[in-house]
Amino acid sequence: LNAFKLFGNYKMALFFFFFFFLGCALQLTNAYGDVFLSEFENFPKYADSFVVKYSTMIVSISQISETLFILTIPFFLIKFGIKKVMLMSMLAWVLRFGLFSVGYPTGFGLFALILSMIVYGMAFDFFNISGSLFVETSTDSKLRGSAQGLFMMMTNGIGAIIGSKASGFIIEKYFINTDGITNWSGAWLTFSIYALVIAILFGIFFKHKHNPEAIGNVSH
Repeated sequence: LNAFKLFGNYKMALFFFFFFFLGCALQLTNAYGDVFLSEFENFPKYADSFVVKYSTMIVSISQISETLFILTIPFFLIKFGIKKVMLMSMLAWVLRFGLFSVGYPTGFGLFALILSMIVYGMAFDFFNISGSLFVETSTDSKLRGSAQGLFMMMTNGIGAIIGSKASGFIIEKYFINTDGITNWSGAWLTFSIYALVIAILFGIFFKHKHNPEAIGNVSH
């Protein structure tokens, strides 16, 4: 019943709509990031590279970035507002996937991979915190608990499951070559374009007025 009340609010329904589709992209690097790096071993010139041997160490940069970016969130929220922080998270996902699409274990490619890991901190933290804070400041206190639960279910629950299933189907059908090697560059570029479309539509259709006082009250 509370869910119907939440979806009865146009802005809230639009919020859940966009964050559901972004949630579909949320688990892509968790599901395929390490696999993507490890599969460079299929190329002789990269087989002994640091990235292949220590792929989990490269991925761990993302977790370090998460820890650092979460400290910057109060500044960004007060300075730019919830909508712009949401948009930053979406554009960070675009950049995350885009950098993966041009990444490889040496030279510029290695720089792109490391930068992608760093960008992940902004993409993940800004996504979760700004979304949760929007729910906190935009719903009635009686519906707030249900709204937070629905937000988590739509993004890290249903969105993540559908995203993982759909992306797996897309990769298997369109990006695995006849020799069994995955065209990760094409796959990541496709996911980057997907996130960019969401970001553009969100920027156009989602309206939210910045209120620093509301944010300050929640953070304290």
